[in-house]
Amino acid sequence: MIEIAIVAIIIALIFDFVNGFNDSANSIATVIGTRVLKPIHAVALSASMNFIGPFIFGVAVATTIAKGIVNPDEITVYMIIGGLAGAISWSTLCTYFGLPISNSHSLIGGIMGAGIAGIGFETLVFGGLSKIFAGIVIAPVGGLIFGLLLTGLIITIFANRRPAVVNKTFGRLQIISSAWFALTHGANDGQKTMGIIVLILFSAGMIPELDMPLWVIFAAATAMGLGTFFGGYKVIKTLGVKIVKLKPYQGFAAETAGGVMLAIFATLGIPASTTHAITGTIMGAGSARRKRAVRWNVGRQIVFAWIITIPGSAVLGIVFTYVINLFV
Repeated sequence: MIEIAIVAIIIALIFDFVNGFNDSANSIATVIGTRVLKPIHAVALSASMNFIGPFIFGVAVATTIAKGIVNPDEITVYMIIGGLAGAISWSTLCTYFGLPISNSHSLIGGIMGAGIAGIGFETLVFGGLSKIFAGIVIAPVGGLIFGLLLTGLIITIFANRRPAVVNKTFGRLQIISSAWFALTHGANDGQKTMGIIVLILFSAGMIPELDMPLWVIFAAATAMGLGTFFGGYKVIKTLGVKIVKLKPYQGFAAETAGGVMLAIFATLGIPASTTHAITGTIMGAGSARRKRAVRWNVGRQIVFAWIITIPGSAVLGIVFTYVINLFV
């Protein structure tokens, strides 16, 4: 069982890498879209902040993942492997097509599907899932409102300043806001894999309680940082350019507002989607100037991808779990 657990942990870290690969766009799309940093510099900044994030904000989100999706006393390592396989497959497929889906929700859907396939619906922890689904709604809506309000405040304060001065000022500030969002992204998304690894260790009988070893934090943070560094540029293009062409002050507002939301969610233990948060704030920042600045048809495509993510990854989790059970 220990050997199987090690395989499962490796798969979890691969998911973490894929998560960083897809979500690299979330924290640097705006700073690239506004031409403040070159892609390689932005990716390096994001990767380093993603690594640091999990060490700053505690492990409340990891606890929710470990205890709040399926009953940890019932799930097996084989089921976790099936769920991870479903999540990785879904995330990789969407990354290939440039869809900024929520890797967090891919993971949640995959584990849900594995639990349903292995035990049944009774293994689902509906109290924890209600918190997760509340985050699904709050993240994009709250992000849009936060982005809209902060951008509107900046426009009001700097209305009489020359555009060149405003762009130069917020171009510099946007480097800070991008780092801030990357930090909170690592704090939230980095914890999700930590929760899965702890669940693996507990299910394999390698730890007596769902506590968080330091090496798990370090391993998950490293995998996400590396994934971010080698991130998917198709997704960056979708978020940073296709949705709306941003000015530096709008990019600053989107990243700052999104980071504040993720910091709150990380503290409360809500596994929020960073994709939802940043897409909402980008749309809010873009529409603060004028509604037509946002390409709402692209936004609708992204929302569609969000809607199908949990069901899609859950179905794949069910399929992989059934296949694994045929051989164990």
